[in-house]
Amino acid sequence: MAAARRKPLQNRQVGSLLLLWCVSVGGAATIRYSVAEEMESGSFVANVAKDLGLEVGKLAERGARLVAEGNRLHFRLHRKTGDLFVKEKLDREALCGKADPCVLHFEIILAEPLQSFRVEVRVFDINDNAPVFLNKEPLLKIPESTPLGSRFPLQSAQDLDVGLNGLQNYTLSANTYFHLHTRFRSHGPKYAELVLDNPLDREAQPEVNLTITAVDGGSPPKSGTANIRVVVLDVNDHVPQFSRLVYRAQVPENSDNGSLVVVVTATDLDEGTNKQITYSLAENPEAVLRTFLVDPQTGEVRLRGPLDFETIETYDIDIQATDGGGLSAHSKVLVEVVDVNDNPPEVTISSVSSPLAEDSPLQTVVALFTIRDRDVRVGGKITCFLKEDLPFVVKHTFRNSYSLVTDRILDREDVSNYNITLVAMDTGPPSLSTETVIEVVISDINDNSPVFQEDSYVLTVRENNSPAVFIGKVHAEDLDLGENAQVTYSLLPPKSGDLSVFAYISINSDNGKLYALRTMDYEAIQDFQFVVKATDGGFLSLSSQVTVRVVVLDDNDNRPMILYPLQNGTLPCNDLVPRSAEAGYLVTKVVAVDGDSGQNSWLSYHLLKATDLGLFSVQRQNGEIRTLRQISERDPMMQKLVILVQDHGQPALSTTASLNILLVDGFSEPYLQFQDPSKHSRKVNPTTKYLVISLAVLSFLFLFSVTVIIIIHLYQKIKHREKFTVQEHFYDDCNFPNNLVQGRGNGSLSQPCPYDMCSATGTGNSEFRFLKRFMPNFPFPHATGEVKTENDASLPPDSNRNRSRGSEGHARAGDDYM
Repeated sequence: MAAARRKPLQNRQVGSLLLLWCVSVGGAATIRYSVAEEMESGSFVANVAKDLGLEVGKLAERGARLVAEGNRLHFRLHRKTGDLFVKEKLDREALCGKADPCVLHFEIILAEPLQSFRVEVRVFDINDNAPVFLNKEPLLKIPESTPLGSRFPLQSAQDLDVGLNGLQNYTLSANTYFHLHTRFRSHGPKYAELVLDNPLDREAQPEVNLTITAVDGGSPPKSGTANIRVVVLDVNDHVPQFSRLVYRAQVPENSDNGSLVVVVTATDLDEGTNKQITYSLAENPEAVLRTFLVDPQTGEVRLRGPLDFETIETYDIDIQATDGGGLSAHSKVLVEVVDVNDNPPEVTISSVSSPLAEDSPLQTVVALFTIRDRDVRVGGKITCFLKEDLPFVVKHTFRNSYSLVTDRILDREDVSNYNITLVAMDTGPPSLSTETVIEVVISDINDNSPVFQEDSYVLTVRENNSPAVFIGKVHAEDLDLGENAQVTYSLLPPKSGDLSVFAYISINSDNGKLYALRTMDYEAIQDFQFVVKATDGGFLSLSSQVTVRVVVLDDNDNRPMILYPLQNGTLPCNDLVPRSAEAGYLVTKVVAVDGDSGQNSWLSYHLLKATDLGLFSVQRQNGEIRTLRQISERDPMMQKLVILVQDHGQPALSTTASLNILLVDGFSEPYLQFQDPSKHSRKVNPTTKYLVISLAVLSFLFLFSVTVIIIIHLYQKIKHREKFTVQEHFYDDCNFPNNLVQGRGNGSLSQPCPYDMCSATGTGNSEFRFLKRFMPNFPFPHATGEVKTENDASLPPDSNRNRSRGSEGHARAGDDYM
């Protein structure tokens, strides 16, 4: 709400910004402006160029700038147009507190020729602060026997604004007991007193609640409220009486905490506890409560915090004396702060010409500064001089402004820089002084070559780096100053004339940072070197050289490569294992290499997948595949393994190798190629050729019969338009004697049922690898449209493992190997 009410007032006051006025004093001009507080950053104040009588653009040519007298600059100058703007929003209360008028000081410095102008900006107050009660709920205890007309001082509302915008009046909520009377302090805000109009009756109303409102004089006015709680006490005949209505005291501002200010005394004619008096600070401003305290028993008023004459000159303290029955009386203590010389002179440096040319003529201005003493009433005249005998002298320009000029010829070879100590001293008493050091550097000539920090540099870069990656830095120091010490770096071509190094490396000429221009490959190049030249910026430049060697670090960027078994995807790689092999039998070995070096090339082998994880194991270090247990007759003939080969890089890279292992009863050839059974491309041994032909003929006849039956049924269905469902039924399997499966039978079949056969190629015998029935059986449809399937649970284990389900029998024959 306060911010919303503040905006219309700010807009009206910004619109009423006053114009400047200038006053000439002793030949030096002081420019005065005025602005309203809370002006936004960038608000226009005035045109300084016009007020100084300068043409537009002259300020920029003469290097104009603003120098604050204090520690902070609140305005900024546009040197091209000469306009003066508000740098940041101004808060008069934060800048000056209750002081009025509020004036900010700064100087305008023109460099060529050197000239300064003093500027004073007065900040006018706006009504941006509402009155505030420190105690929102004050408590008053008033006896019921209090006579009419008795007055009870209330706390003062605090309003940070000044003038009409400050606290103006108080109002009291409607009630039948009290009215409000506003009083003035000689120093401090107005305060209000409750005046008793009608007698109090504790038995009728033991407590009265009132609301006091403090209103300022702004437009629109702002206000603050406090809720007063009046507790009616029982009868107490006598009220304490102070020996004086007003106590006066003078205290030097440099008094220590705990110093005695004054002693107040009050008496009470009552007896017993009603006669016991307790002293306290009544409703007082925050500054009083922060600075003073009173002993509740003795009435001694002492310092609680430091005094500052420059901040507050007079304090108005309200002392309350309360007896044991709750009755109280009030008295005033007026404390006058006595100014003492406790602030040394303050020196503010406006401008320093450094570095200074050693051939500068006499009376060259080296620095401009001002001296201010906050003790305006004491301290006397200020004198300024140099602490040591130096080739400089202090000259007084006007009022509190001074300049430091050369007094003798300078010689940099004798002294390269000066620490000039300015002493500003007042006359006291006691006399106080301030020492300020101004450092002036004498300009240099180029007489030193750049020197590298190291005799040679060795830098490292990891391979597969990104182009333009930072790999290191060379640095050279030059003992000269200014441009003579500005070092630039460059790469020198090799003496051999080979310029290939420029394709690998580049250098930042300003800071010596080296960057890789291309991606490095450790397998192609391990290191290279070049020469860097450092040159200073002097008129007659000097230079030095250093050798830089770049070492390429290996990165894990090559995956392991499988040498055996071959993973070319054309022919499967199979290994044979006799079923009689014992645990620990060496099946084969996976061989892999890695193109990296060091730890990145260390390989480890892991079994990733297997048809039977408990049958084989892989040696982690050498990739040997061995059996974990003895092979049994129940183990599938074909075992598929997936081996993971992984290096030890960070992060690790890996590849996989797949191989098939065939479990055979015995073999004589060193290698047996086993193709994927899913391709259904098998060679039949001569001993089984006639059996296969017979099975094929029987299958053809059976299929032909089934086709004829289906055609007849379809014809009958169309003819009679009857709906029925024909469902296919497949036999799960056929019973065969074990000697037929092992190739030791006589080749006879127990029923006319054709089979698909697979035999191992490249062998001299006719061992059957598996048998699978694929001819379907079509039962006649039932009335319900359901067909029951027979399950042959009496088959041996080998037959159950190779049996076919439904119409998938022949297509999935190869799956029995997994």
